Amino acid sequence: MSVVETATPSKPGPATRTTEFRFGPFVLNTASGELRKSGVSLRLQGQPLRVLSILVERAGEVVNREELRLGVWGDGTVVDFDHGLDVAINKVREILGDTVSDPRYVETLARRGYRFIGSIEPVVAGLPTAIGPTTHTEAIHNVVRGGGRLPLAAGWIVAVAALAGLAVVTLRQPQLKPAHIREITDSGRVFPGLPLQESLGQTATDGTRLFFSQIQNGRTVLSVASVGDGETTTLPFPVSGASPVLENISPDGERLLIKNQMARETEGPIWIISAIGGRAQQVGDILAHDASWMPDGKRILYANGDEMFTANEDGSDIRHFATVPGRAFWMRWSTDSTRLRFTLLRPLDHRTALWEINADGSHAHAMNFRQNPNVTECCGNWTADGRYFVFQATHDGQTDIWATREGPFRGRWLPYMPFAVTDGPLAYRSPVPIPQSDSIIFLGLNQHSELLRFDASTNSFQPSTRLQTAQYVRYTRDAAWVAWLDAHGVLWRSRADGTQQLQLSPTGMDVYMFDWSPDGQRLVLMAREPGKLWRIYTVAADSANLTPLLPGEDHNEADPSWVSGAGDIVFGRPPDVMAERAQPKMIYQWHAATRRIEPIPGSEGLFSPRSSPDGRFIAALPLGQRSLTVFDRQTQRWRTLANIPAADPVWSADSQWIYFHDFASNTQAIYRANALDGRTEIVAFVGDMHSMEFADFRFAGLAPGDVPLLRARLTVGNLFRADIENR
Repeated sequence: MSVVETATPSKPGPATRTTEFRFGPFVLNTASGELRKSGVSLRLQGQPLRVLSILVERAGEVVNREELRLGVWGDGTVVDFDHGLDVAINKVREILGDTVSDPRYVETLARRGYRFIGSIEPVVAGLPTAIGPTTHTEAIHNVVRGGGRLPLAAGWIVAVAALAGLAVVTLRQPQLKPAHIREITDSGRVFPGLPLQESLGQTATDGTRLFFSQIQNGRTVLSVASVGDGETTTLPFPVSGASPVLENISPDGERLLIKNQMARETEGPIWIISAIGGRAQQVGDILAHDASWMPDGKRILYANGDEMFTANEDGSDIRHFATVPGRAFWMRWSTDSTRLRFTLLRPLDHRTALWEINADGSHAHAMNFRQNPNVTECCGNWTADGRYFVFQATHDGQTDIWATREGPFRGRWLPYMPFAVTDGPLAYRSPVPIPQSDSIIFLGLNQHSELLRFDASTNSFQPSTRLQTAQYVRYTRDAAWVAWLDAHGVLWRSRADGTQQLQLSPTGMDVYMFDWSPDGQRLVLMAREPGKLWRIYTVAADSANLTPLLPGEDHNEADPSWVSGAGDIVFGRPPDVMAERAQPKMIYQWHAATRRIEPIPGSEGLFSPRSSPDGRFIAALPLGQRSLTVFDRQTQRWRTLANIPAADPVWSADSQWIYFHDFASNTQAIYRANALDGRTEIVAFVGDMHSMEFADFRFAGLAPGDVPLLRARLTVGNLFRADIENR
């Protein structure tokens, strides 16, 4: 006789047809035509959805193409079936994150058809899918209560074993069902931050309202939305020319700390405004890259460089709080005000980690909740009752929300055991707990981009017919070859007609920019491996073997540009928002003959050099990017070419003009400045395009004929809500 009797669920009878299937994080309802991943509905409709439904319903079987044709298109329908099925299969694989070479769900069998190979679990209403930890407690209760079913000694043995099992369950990784995720906003314009530029996209709430920055006409605006229905309005910020981003909300929920996103300097002023809008008060003369309120709501904690300070709201009575080994962001107090946790950005490689420090500024140490060196953690908050700490973690390119239970013994005698709150398919960031609630708010982000080409006949940018998703494009001087960065920062090259395509940088390496050699035989690029410094590499155009330009350097390197003549290269250092702050910013020239570097005279405080095709000029930007300067090798002098905010300079083929993007004005025009006489002309307006679905732009280069190219980013960022408890 069994010690513990459990009811056996009745199986569905022969007439019951299962229409809902779970595989991995996905649930497919073939009746309603809905596919969800971790509780979030995915867009898969029409023929691709029908193809997936057929394969799932016949999981493990080979389904030939004719059967799919009949099941999807029906008999007698005249279509380009082969092409239509190929497109449908590709869309299924894309939304499942599957590949032909290493399939997890859909397998292709040459000349036979397709087979669904994933593990399928039918979902039948009313049937439990797992037995939770409470079963161990029930077992103990039944044994103790069982009376004469077992001898007393045997009963105690079973009870002790059950208690041991309960201890194991308590200490092991929680096995929780995915959280139910509900979308709050639907504008798609919530500002995701710019992690590469040390902007982490913060959100705050007072329990009934959400405060965040939203993209509007190419810059950020403060916005407020209802937690209940997501209705959103703009919160005025009365500082001219600013692009405000939220830093923190006061403990009483009445005041906001704001920083200007448009400023390109690492440290900038901080403002205080009311949560209902109105006058902006600057916090004295302090400069900071991030700020937060102290627990008393009267003083402000702010970070400048690797130092943390406190000050009054008017910037007076500044006191040193702590020194940490990097730049501190997202500073959040525990509910009992005894500890501060923050995101530490390492200055050399710009990787983030969660750290903790005592309220008196002592004992700063890393948390490392996931205990995995390949995971970066960021942006954490305690829930209002202090029972959980929620944060974002990124691994293999996917960012999700995680949580860990807090307690007096956690981190000392009991390990932290984080569990995932989300599991894609979006990139989830910036979790914020709702006061007096078990819920959290976070950003869900889906972004992609499109390459646009300027059409002089219509005076507008139109979608490019080639390289549709390229981020950065450069042609050889004879226009025979083209190289580009794809959406994942991988460098490719091909002939101008698209043939002979070759991947030049390894997948996983992040390439920021590159340049062709004058003879079109080599490329020089700025890139970094995960967790490492920005390096300059050279690579042959017919190879994929990258060679470091300066193998012995221990500092970040940036913006290489080939110089005509002997194969020299000019380069600079990244700005502070992309690299270590202490490294001096100036322009250098690497001499191919001696393999030595020397500074360009008078280039202190400049970065982003671009050598003209004829080798005479070097264009560069000051750190604030409020002007464009040029160095003339004939006169050995620098001069200001244009007093206009400038980004991403590109030389014309004849070396007469330097094109650049005015990123700061409402028009966001593409300009060109003449290197000889200083004339400045507007080539194209970009600001008008913000009425479309595009969120922002990057000047991506020039096509043959000096035709401007734009990378237009389509960002869909919304705020979501999920419960931590009741899972």
